[in-house]
Amino acid sequence: MARLNVSIGSLQLKNPVMTASGTFGYGEEFADFMELSSIGGIIVKGTTLHAREGNDYPRMVETPSGMLNAVGLQNKGVNYFAEHIYPRIKDCGTEVIVNVSGATVEDYVGVAERLSELSGIHAIEVNISCPNVKQGGMAFGTTAKGAAAVTSALRKAWNRTMIVKLSPNVTDITEIARAVEDEGADSVSLINTLMGMAVDVERRRPYLSTVTGGLSGPAVRPVAVRMVWQVAKAVKIPVIGLGGITCGRDALEFLMAGATAVEVGTANFLDPAVSSRIVSEISDYCERHKISDIREIIGII
Repeated sequence: MARLNVSIGSLQLKNPVMTASGTFGYGEEFADFMELSSIGGIIVKGTTLHAREGNDYPRMVETPSGMLNAVGLQNKGVNYFAEHIYPRIKDCGTEVIVNVSGATVEDYVGVAERLSELSGIHAIEVNISCPNVKQGGMAFGTTAKGAAAVTSALRKAWNRTMIVKLSPNVTDITEIARAVEDEGADSVSLINTLMGMAVDVERRRPYLSTVTGGLSGPAVRPVAVRMVWQVAKAVKIPVIGLGGITCGRDALEFLMAGATAVEVGTANFLDPAVSSRIVSEISDYCERHKISDIREIIGII
C-alpha cells in the first residue's frame, strides 16, 4: 500500500483527507457512520470568542450542483468548546483542528490563547472571511493588509501549526497567500465559499434571510482547483485544497494541482461516510498506478 501520510507545518496527518469546517460538526455526530480514525483530520465548526446565535432562518438553500449557506458561525464560544466538547473528542483517533473566527483581531487572539491551553489541539485554521467590524464590515481576507494583520497577531499568540483559510472573493488570491506566508502562516487552505444568491421567483424574494450567502459544492470545484494551482506556485508553504470534492478523483485533482492535503465539505451532507471512502479511493488509485508515496503526485502538473 502507498504511504499516504503528509505534513502541514509540524502537524502530521496519517493521510491527506480532512473534513471542512462547518460541514462535519465536531466529528462525534458522524461517529455512527464511519471510523473517525480513518481520515487525516477533522476541522471543527467555526469557533468564536463568545457565543453566537447565527443568522435567521432560512439560511441554507440547494442550488444546481451545490448549495448556498448563511449560517453565521453559530456556536457556543471557545470556553464552551474547551470545557464541554474538547474532552469528548480529544481521543477520537485523528487530528482535531479548530477553525478560529472573529470580528476583531483581538477576538482571534482571544480564541487562540484559550485553545493554546488544550494540549491535544495541534493546529488551528484561521477564517479570514469574517467581517472586520472595525473596518466597516469588510472581510479581513479581502485585502493583503487585513489578512496580514490577523496572521501576525495570531503568530504571537499561537506557537503550533497555523493554517489560514483564504477567501476566493478577491482579485488576486496569490497576493493574499503571500501576505499571510510573510507573517508566519504554516499553511493556507482554499477556497472558502464564493459569494452567491438565489431568488424564489414565486414569492419574489431571496431564499436566504441574509439575501446573499456562500456557494459551495461541485459547482465551485474548477474555480477552486485553479486557485490552488495558482497559490501553490506562489508560496513555499503547504496548500490545502477544498471546494466541491465528492470522490477520490476530485481529491486527486487538487493534489496534482499542488495541494498537500484536502478538505471535504458539502459532500458530507449527502454521504456522512464520504471522507473515509475518499481515503480508500486515493489508496486504490495509488495501487493501480504503482505509486508508493502520495507525495509523488503532489503538484505533478
